[in-house]
Amino acid sequence: MLWALIRRFKWRVSATIGLVLAEAFLDLLFPLFIGIAINGLLVDSFGGLVALAALGVATLVVGSARRFFDTRAYAGIYEQVAAEVTDQQRRAGAPTSTIAARTNLLREFVDFLEDALPQLIASIVTVVGILVIIAALNLSVFFACLALLGVIVVTYAATSARNYRYNARYNDELETQVDKIASDDGALIGRHFRALMRWNRKLSDLETLNYGVVWLGVIALLVYAPIAIIEPGETEYGFAFSAIVYVFQYIEAIALLPLFVQQFIRLREISTRLHEDRIEPAEQPDPEHEAEPEPVT
Repeated sequence: MLWALIRRFKWRVSATIGLVLAEAFLDLLFPLFIGIAINGLLVDSFGGLVALAALGVATLVVGSARRFFDTRAYAGIYEQVAAEVTDQQRRAGAPTSTIAARTNLLREFVDFLEDALPQLIASIVTVVGILVIIAALNLSVFFACLALLGVIVVTYAATSARNYRYNARYNDELETQVDKIASDDGALIGRHFRALMRWNRKLSDLETLNYGVVWLGVIALLVYAPIAIIEPGETEYGFAFSAIVYVFQYIEAIALLPLFVQQFIRLREISTRLHEDRIEPAEQPDPEHEAEPEPVT
């Protein structure tokens, strides 16, 4: 369903992604420009500070434009698709509790496009960009960063099937919520919420395990990076600062990637419930780009 939404509203999504890429690229340059400014000030040059200020203004303009546009774009997408899915589910004979639950689940797809997708793109740009920059600044730290990325990939690949299964059980229980609450059976309602929280705890425990493994790798990188970067008497202070800041930014960006993996797994499970073919573009064309009428011959 996620890809169906992206295909159907491709122009709106493409515009927001373009702004996100521009903003992420500008953000990526800050530590480097700060390092250049520091090196310039050490020799009484203010050119680096002027460039840093210009970068800040450009980032402000692009970031503000993105936030203004994407709120309106994704609100319109949800308004249109939620009404369609509700009507389709009702005509298919789904009970009200299921329709209510699935409409709320649908909101997760739109929220992902509006909130998580920009963060995911920014994180990918940051990770790739920082790896390129760090490779130029210090090759040994570059390989250490790659090792941490490998730890994350292996850890979450090993637990993805269990994550999917727990999400499926949680959503199975969630779809019965309205009916169970409407039953006025206190014991049944209590069992329902205990079941919801049981699957929620299992998801949380799995994430805690993954988090612990990943952070062991993060700690190792944090300890190793300053040792590898700083060489007394040989390192330029500005670029040493930039390299260390890039390592911190890399850790921050790479720590977000597992969250997106979990969201993808959850959305994939929800797609099974909502059925991708219910909102295919062929059935509901994007009103922004309707086909041109054929000329009369």
